[in-house]
Amino acid sequence: MLIRDIMQTKVQLVELKTPIKEVAQMMREGDFGIVPVQENEKMVGMITDRDIVLRCVAEDKSPSECMARDVMTDEVLYCYDDQNIEDLSRTLSENKVRRMPVVNRDKRLVGIVSLSDLAAPEQSKNLAGNTLHEVSH
Repeated sequence: MLIRDIMQTKVQLVELKTPIKEVAQMMREGDFGIVPVQENEKMVGMITDRDIVLRCVAEDKSPSECMARDVMTDEVLYCYDDQNIEDLSRTLSENKVRRMPVVNRDKRLVGIVSLSDLAAPEQSKNLAGNTLHEVSH
């Protein structure tokens, strides 16, 4: 099974200057926990709900004044939509991450994949459980 078969295609991006309050509202409304950050149509970072908590809220910064560039993780790990889910499992485990942007071979963002997406297909439940164990330890 390929990553494109399980990924979420509803992806919203934000700019470096987007206030964190808007990012958090976007996450709430879309029910997702990761948002790619772009500059000049290129992914330059990722913001997770955890990034917002640790780099904005915990540091007592105002979510209205704190910008995406202030809390984002600037290392962008990604996978390709035509990779198999075993590759995804390995990548998530090795990097201890639960979510990852998905790009096509032109490196255009086409989706987001998460550990929960990996668990959705019946034939990959054991793979998801093993991956969760590896990510968590």
